Amino acid sequence: MLSIIYLAFMSLGLPDALLGSAWPIMRQDLGVPLSYMGIIYMIVCGGTIISSLLSDRILRRFSTGIVTAVSVGMTMLALFGFSVAGNFYLICLIAIPYGLGAGAVDAALNNYVALHYSSKHMSWLHASWGVGVTISPYIMSYSLGTKYGWEGGYFSAGVIQLVLTAFLFAVLPVWKKAATKRGEEEVKPKVLSVRQALKFKGFPLMLVSFFCYCALEQTAIIWATSYLNGSRGVDPKTAASFGSMFCIGITVGRILLGFIADRLGDRFMIRAGCAVTLLGILLVWLPVNSPLPALIGLIVIGFGNSPIYPCIIHLTPDSFGRENSQSLVGKQMAMAYFGNTLMPPLFGVLAQFTSLSLYPIYLAVFGVIMLVSFEAMVKKVDAAKSEAKTE
Repeated sequence: MLSIIYLAFMSLGLPDALLGSAWPIMRQDLGVPLSYMGIIYMIVCGGTIISSLLSDRILRRFSTGIVTAVSVGMTMLALFGFSVAGNFYLICLIAIPYGLGAGAVDAALNNYVALHYSSKHMSWLHASWGVGVTISPYIMSYSLGTKYGWEGGYFSAGVIQLVLTAFLFAVLPVWKKAATKRGEEEVKPKVLSVRQALKFKGFPLMLVSFFCYCALEQTAIIWATSYLNGSRGVDPKTAASFGSMFCIGITVGRILLGFIADRLGDRFMIRAGCAVTLLGILLVWLPVNSPLPALIGLIVIGFGNSPIYPCIIHLTPDSFGRENSQSLVGKQMAMAYFGNTLMPPLFGVLAQFTSLSLYPIYLAVFGVIMLVSFEAMVKKVDAAKSEAKTE
């Protein structure tokens, strides 16, 4: 069962780095400015936010297995659509189902693993996403070196998704067998509005912590190369390679930390991850002539980030109830994409009017708020549990 889930989550990461890898050539073929990539990205994120918020309603009607297979199928169709579109506005239209499919499978699988598996499996689930997002630039770069260009890269990724979609539909009976083996029916999620979700003690603070994590992670990834080159004087090739090391740090961290996650617990892992992240930010900020501390710091930030996202999600059923978790995880996913979408461009605006040297300070602000809001959330959740026991 877990191998199926890991493959499905790897398929979620597979398309994520294709657009950034292809865009320098893709935008020339489409005849649009460099900045238009942001339009496509925001359409995808918009679809993801919508499907994340609707995930509780969708999963109340359909099983996790069906939602996963259909969602991967939607991303597969979008990838094939990108490969033949040849027009920017048509690509924008095709980006809608891609975003809708990505959000649904993200929320569904995160909650399923949070409900039925231990923390280590949640860590390895997100490591499998890292494998997918690491593979996709190599697929695109290979295709760009052939006569098939970026269209061929999207087509190749689409073929992989097609195989995965067929596999996921073929193994739908396995989901039922897994539930029967555990002696339980799949948990039917409660449908909660945003207002109802915010009434859970501590959940608004969890959303703040989650938003700050995603803002920090995405800003660190997107602006690492520009900061190293523009502020620390690192040559572009070296800066680009160490910028990508951030993602490798996250993936390797999730694989390694999965072995100790159950022993240490979600709360400890989140606190330790925040501490290591802030240490990495300090190394990036150090005002020394050598760029080496900044290069090492980016890897340290990636490693520190690795347990935070999966452990926050894994905490959700225990903190707020299994029957509520799907709705709450869906809202967490929506908040994640808000952070991913809004905060990196905001840093670009700030850097334009100030300096790229603001990069580590910007990251530190989110890192501190993330840790403070998490600690406040823990206190409120524990207080609510104590009140429930005394009643």
